[in-house]
Amino acid sequence: MGTPDFAVGILDRIYTAGYEIAAVITAPDKPAGRGQKVSISAVKAYALEKQLPLLQPTNLKNEDFLNELASYHANLQVVVAFRMLPEAVWKMPKYGTFNLHASLLPQYRGAAPINWAIINGEKETGVTTFFIDDKIDTGAMILSRSTPIDEKENAGTLHDRLMQLGGETVLETLALIQNGEVKTVIQPENDDLKTAYKLNKENCKVNWSKSGKEIHNQIRGLSPYPAAWTYIKDGENEWNVKLYDVEFIQEQHTEKINSIHTTKKEMKIALKDGWLKVHSLQFPAKKRMLTHELLNGIQFSSQAHVL
Repeated sequence: MGTPDFAVGILDRIYTAGYEIAAVITAPDKPAGRGQKVSISAVKAYALEKQLPLLQPTNLKNEDFLNELASYHANLQVVVAFRMLPEAVWKMPKYGTFNLHASLLPQYRGAAPINWAIINGEKETGVTTFFIDDKIDTGAMILSRSTPIDEKENAGTLHDRLMQLGGETVLETLALIQNGEVKTVIQPENDDLKTAYKLNKENCKVNWSKSGKEIHNQIRGLSPYPAAWTYIKDGENEWNVKLYDVEFIQEQHTEKINSIHTTKKEMKIALKDGWLKVHSLQFPAKKRMLTHELLNGIQFSSQAHVL
């Protein structure tokens, strides 16, 4: 059970390892983009390619869906980046239902663990498999595997590394269940738990009052998707701009905070403790581009600044 690319990486490892996949469950098709063309999930595309039985329920409590799911007689369910399951679903198989989560639980329960680990400047993250219960990401843990986070890494590269690590961890978990060797650990509860909140327009907007390191972490933690954004204002012009690849230079200066400074090839934003050098960005109705490409077609005045 899964929907995005991350889940495909895990599904492919299970398929390639030779396990019998009774069925694949993913999200319903939905309109996307400006033309509202119907798009299918990455998991559905993979299931169709491999000719695997496919279910796309809109309501996981629907009796017809539950009957159809039961008809496959699966003895185990694997969940990766799907949605919360009702008890009737996760309790159905003989060996239960386990989830792969892209964090070291109990830290970063929630929708966007890869992003928030980078945004919060963590030095390490990982993946965890756990048996699903009636809450979100709280079940008894089976395996955890960790990996360091490079200080220049973004959410895209970490996503791909965790997908690989997650595939290996799921196969290890399947082997433990198959051999009757599972030993679970109850997740500890304490006051220091950090949450992987769902990303939205508000928490993806750059807060320029923060330190350069915090701003750098936010931008790389949201790159390439959904992307941090800000307003650039220059006289009467104001643009909603996405920022992708940036570099923080710690340095004392006397320039006005939030001001933009450009040469023919470079753009820097003045921060309270240094500079943010912008290497790639996206203006409205344009494709993502390198900064020097943008500066070939636009000139900023000395009044240009970010909001």
